Amino acid sequence: MLEPPTPAVLVEAFANTIDVEEGSDEIATPDGLADWLRGRGLLDAPGPVPDGIHRDYLALRAGLREELGAHVGDVPDPALLAGADRVLAGHPVRVTAHGVLTPVTGLPPQREPLARLAIAWSELVATGDAARLKRCAEHTCGWAFWDVSKNRSRRWCSMRVCGNRNKSRAYASRQRRAT
Repeated sequence: MLEPPTPAVLVEAFANTIDVEEGSDEIATPDGLADWLRGRGLLDAPGPVPDGIHRDYLALRAGLREELGAHVGDVPDPALLAGADRVLAGHPVRVTAHGVLTPVTGLPPQREPLARLAIAWSELVATGDAARLKRCAEHTCGWAFWDVSKNRSRRWCSMRVCGNRNKSRAYASRQRRAT
């Protein structure tokens, strides 16, 4: 089985802070976002994340989830992609002499994790691994997952659950049309 690289684990976890099935959102509030970032060792600063910065995290997550949905054939919302691009453009990174991307110095501590997410995403895109990170094609689920299939053709986070639901609905639809 192909293990996801570290950048994919971070982007997947960030995308999965929203659970469509349960209707929950770990980072819906500035306090929730700060807790999530601290739980992953991405933020040392005390207190909540300021509202404007919190909105940037939400815009980035929405755009990344749209892009992950495109990997299973969904048509992404251009406005959500543009919002993510705006956030990414506001978080420049630098390249070290060893070719390592790092956040620029002087970023507010609550913005540094955004730069780290930007770096993780750019590394996935640069290596071609971004195509393995997908959003479940079952829209009632929407979970982000790492595609371990050899030909990168997996569409559902779980064939047993979401894939089965989708195929059962398609079968029932064909049966209704036939009768």
